[in-house]
Amino acid sequence: MLEPVVQEETTGCGIAAVANILGKTYAEMKAVANAMGIHAADKSLWSDTQYVRRMLSSAGVQTSADELPFESWDALPDVALLSIKHHQEEGRNFWHWVVFKRIDGRPLVLDSASYLPSNIREDFHAMQPKWFIEVKSA
Repeated sequence: MLEPVVQEETTGCGIAAVANILGKTYAEMKAVANAMGIHAADKSLWSDTQYVRRMLSSAGVQTSADELPFESWDALPDVALLSIKHHQEEGRNFWHWVVFKRIDGRPLVLDSASYLPSNIREDFHAMQPKWFIEVKSA
């Protein structure tokens, strides 16, 4: 049974997304992130891709070098970090991190937002990603 990680801080979606990829709890991933100088309170965590890349890289997980434009759900790799809920604050882009996975061929999105009735999402029409980072070895 897949148990998605739910973020324990309002701005902890990047930490929770990496935890969902690595199979760690939120507390475990937060401790790793904090030791790397990465904190959920830092707004850069959801406006810059380097933080999630660093956390994944430190666990030996490779990602695509660039953010790739979202074209369709079918075109996504088997594991990807997706950016949804794009908005701007003071001219800076922000988003919410979620994880796309294909499990036994079935596409799912692990969304760590604590307010959701289910953190496993299949309401693909509602998410509207702009781009993604391919997760090559998780």
